[in-house]
Amino acid sequence: MNTEFKKNRHSIYSLIYHLVVITKHRKKCINDEILEDLKEISKRLLSVKGGSVLEINGEDDYLHILFECPPQVELAKLVNTFKTVSSRLIRKKHSDYLKDYYWKPVFWSNSYCILSAGGATIETVKRYIESQKTEN
Repeated sequence: MNTEFKKNRHSIYSLIYHLVVITKHRKKCINDEILEDLKEISKRLLSVKGGSVLEINGEDDYLHILFECPPQVELAKLVNTFKTVSSRLIRKKHSDYLKDYYWKPVFWSNSYCILSAGGATIETVKRYIESQKTEN
């Protein structure tokens, strides 16, 4: 895998993450139309933050997003913003459909999973660091 580095004013980076979010109570309410809306919302939100979606897809009760973003983006805040904004927009646009699933203004579970992705394995990075010359 060729790593493409991004640049900003003070850094060169390659930060790729895999985010998994699940619907509240694992309700199977993500249909094709909602999935397409979530894809667009994700792309817009990450673009505003200086990042981009590399891949996105899901099932009827969860969403996977593979994305890159610059180092100044705080991941916990980004995830919170994504969940808040997407929930609000999806609930507004699909209120009639979602009323059969949720009586409160919710869409996502409080939980999420975020993983760093791409590049070398941890063992490869460890070996590289161990092999660096040390000076006293």
